[in-house]
Amino acid sequence: MTDANAIADRVERFVRDVVAPYEQDPRLGAHGPSDELVAELRAKARIAGVLTPHILADGTHLHHAQVAVVLRAAGLSPLGPVAVNVAAPDEGNMYLLGKRASAEQKARFLDPMVRGESRSAFFMTEPAADGGAGSDPSMMQTTAVKDGNHWVVNGRKAFITGAEGARVGIVMAKADEGATMFLVDLPDSYASGAIRIERVLDTIDSSMPGGHAVVAIENLRIPADQMLGNPGEGFQLAQVRLAPARLTHCMRWLGACIRANEIATDYANRRHAFGKPLIDHEGVGFMLAENLIDLKQAELMIDWCAGVLDQGHLGTAESSMAKVAVSEALMRIADRCVQVMGGTGVTGDTIVEQVFREVRAFRIYDGPTEVHKWSLAKKIKRDWKSAQQH
Repeated sequence: MTDANAIADRVERFVRDVVAPYEQDPRLGAHGPSDELVAELRAKARIAGVLTPHILADGTHLHHAQVAVVLRAAGLSPLGPVAVNVAAPDEGNMYLLGKRASAEQKARFLDPMVRGESRSAFFMTEPAADGGAGSDPSMMQTTAVKDGNHWVVNGRKAFITGAEGARVGIVMAKADEGATMFLVDLPDSYASGAIRIERVLDTIDSSMPGGHAVVAIENLRIPADQMLGNPGEGFQLAQVRLAPARLTHCMRWLGACIRANEIATDYANRRHAFGKPLIDHEGVGFMLAENLIDLKQAELMIDWCAGVLDQGHLGTAESSMAKVAVSEALMRIADRCVQVMGGTGVTGDTIVEQVFREVRAFRIYDGPTEVHKWSLAKKIKRDWKSAQQH
């Protein structure tokens, strides 16, 4: 039986000892770490035996409860998930391809991702100005039209994480049969101009390589054998990916908040004001106590939802509940860490300021809190109606 705790211990040592010293590296920019830095970190992870640790040598994937401890360890630095190849969107894309790609598709698209040799992007969200799909994927405007043994895709996408520099693309478009997913070789598509990055958005977060791009897709010809699944299965495939991906976001950022709380705790014990350490002032001590409570509640919520997924359930409602509870708890934690550290907390001298920015974005990414609550309210109404019929 796989010892996930042992894997997590190795990942934690690597992230704390090797990755954390890179947190002030000049190759970290507003749009994430450079590809040069990513390659350097992954080379070290490969040597340390912690690259893509959630996928075993025989190709099997750790159970979600096991992934939780591994990704929490990876998240102890904002650079950790990228370094060990468990970052979004690659981790979610690898999970989806591992579940639904054909053998040929896995060899061509998945295997290089697992080896940490290529990054990927998931092209689903569309610009609001176009009336396109955001939190409501049914509004999708990007089209896919069959043409012989190819499909021709046209449209625009927005907030596409990692598009700049990615080699593997998963493109979602609307065919006559419904939403459909395609696998795309991005370097060839960029070179031909069929996919063009219009701009990389300036966003509050800065941990993901390539940032978040607005992308134009013009007459992109995709061979039929690069369709993922069947025509019209796009939403079904998205759900295979999205519920676990929401949860892995929670896992990674829990790790980051654990580290931020460690830094704030150390600061509060070392820094003196008004005749005593900050920790001895009730206002400060209570904030750190509340952090411990929120950290434990977030951990338990993640473990509960992971258990639901490991039982074979789709976990749509459960992952929504976990995403809301954990993202909101982590926001409180990150905010308190900044507050405890005062002026130092808003500087780049530690990762606390970055974790605050990243977690603030997380409350929106993978579905805003309000959309998940709305979805849960709809489920409550459906369940109530169903109960009235019995």
